[in-house]
Amino acid sequence: MDNSPVFSHQGQGGYESGPGYEGGQEPGGYDGQERNGYEGGQEQGGYEGGQEQGGYEGQDQGGYEPTLPDQPSPALQLAGRDDPPTIELGPPLPDPAAPTYPYPAPGPGEPPGPVYVVGDVHGYLEELRAELRHQGLIDADGHWSAGRARIWFLGDFTDRGPDGIGVIDLVMQLAAEAAAAGGYCRALMGNHELLFLGAAKYGDEPVQSTAGTASFLAAWRLNGGQQNDLDRLEAHHISWLSRLPAMAVEDGHLLLHSDTTAYLEYGESIPDVNDAVHSLLADGSVDEWWDCFRRFTKRFAFRGEAGPLAVHELLDTYGGSRIVHGHSPIPYLTGAVHNDDGQPPHIPGPYVYADDLAVAMDGGVTMEGRLLVARLPIG
Repeated sequence: MDNSPVFSHQGQGGYESGPGYEGGQEPGGYDGQERNGYEGGQEQGGYEGGQEQGGYEGQDQGGYEPTLPDQPSPALQLAGRDDPPTIELGPPLPDPAAPTYPYPAPGPGEPPGPVYVVGDVHGYLEELRAELRHQGLIDADGHWSAGRARIWFLGDFTDRGPDGIGVIDLVMQLAAEAAAAGGYCRALMGNHELLFLGAAKYGDEPVQSTAGTASFLAAWRLNGGQQNDLDRLEAHHISWLSRLPAMAVEDGHLLLHSDTTAYLEYGESIPDVNDAVHSLLADGSVDEWWDCFRRFTKRFAFRGEAGPLAVHELLDTYGGSRIVHGHSPIPYLTGAVHNDDGQPPHIPGPYVYADDLAVAMDGGVTMEGRLLVARLPIG
């Protein structure tokens, strides 16, 4: 069981951030500095990419201004929300060949094991091992010890932290060991998986973005990409990452990486969405890859007065009674990036919001928060 407390904020008209937090401006002049020295500036109109490890200065090429996955969208300043509900266009024709993702069936009279979810890891391998060990999911040697338990990683294994490939290797190892024990370890595809795969596949090949011509490699570096991860990326890593599902339902919980309604643009069933993303990664052009990455980098759809409506739109389409997601760090969702004394944000546990319909699991490990592992249901 997760011993960390759950915190939520319910108020009329949705969650309202603390003093000084309006439409994407962080309180107290937060400069976006993270553990690896990355300084995320403004997304548009004056973005200054801070220096990355290895001396990278983050200067744009050809006017490229990246969308930083850990920065609120400027659209919040204009319309009050980043990601309005999409217009229903009617369901697509069903595809009988669309893939499904079955879970291991329990033996006669044997219930399935408990379900755990893991927030964004971003290369912090030692923090991941410590938290899995604390929850009793792995032993002292880092091997599966949870029997028939089921674990879902919510994506974003790499970038910003020191050992993204080590994180991927551990998750792949636990997937095999869990299956042998009758359990289940699976992972979702996050926007950083799309970015990492794009950097490996397309490098500096130009893509057309709304801010000018850019490349996957430039965007990956600006978003915390670690050269050590790219150097150690092998074919079996690429194959595994490329086949990750974009979404799933587990015990009534709709699991997503990103707090966005952009999933609706890829299909109106979970198999359709997953199949569309897999087909794009197999046969899509560099611009189609880029468009997919940009869509799944959107955030904050479930925050504010219209947030519950966006949650219901996804639940009504894909099933489940509650959304569990990563992607947007809890300090940004709450507006409490720093304490008054300047200390790192305090993250007591998952953040429940949007009329208790959404659970955020990104504890902000890249900004000295926490790497969260929690058992469902939460709260």
